[in-house]
Amino acid sequence: MSENYKDDVFTHAVRAGKRTYFFDVKATKGKDLFMTITESKRVNYDENGPAQYEKHKIFLYKEDFDGFIDGLHQAIEHIRELQGKDGFRSGESVRKSNGADNKNEPSEITFEDLD
Repeated sequence: MSENYKDDVFTHAVRAGKRTYFFDVKATKGKDLFMTITESKRVNYDENGPAQYEKHKIFLYKEDFDGFIDGLHQAIEHIRELQGKDGFRSGESVRKSNGADNKNEPSEITFEDLD
């Protein structure tokens, strides 16, 4: 598949339990910058076979940065206000892994792992 961009300018991966979030800055052929945010989650992991990943991607264009940041900030602040109230868990509570054993999770994620 041919992509509409040619250069990867910057990438940052954030590991969050069973998920990894990739923040990628890319440049179009016309040198316009944009960002993709990818959530990657390992699914159907089997020691005898290749790992499979479920990926979801958001394309964020420069003209939408301010609105996106504002919306994200408002949502996070609202979550923080609700934590510990009306039965919602507090900010100090730790997310449980539903008893899953993460010993088969790789210690380092690379882009090659996600293909």
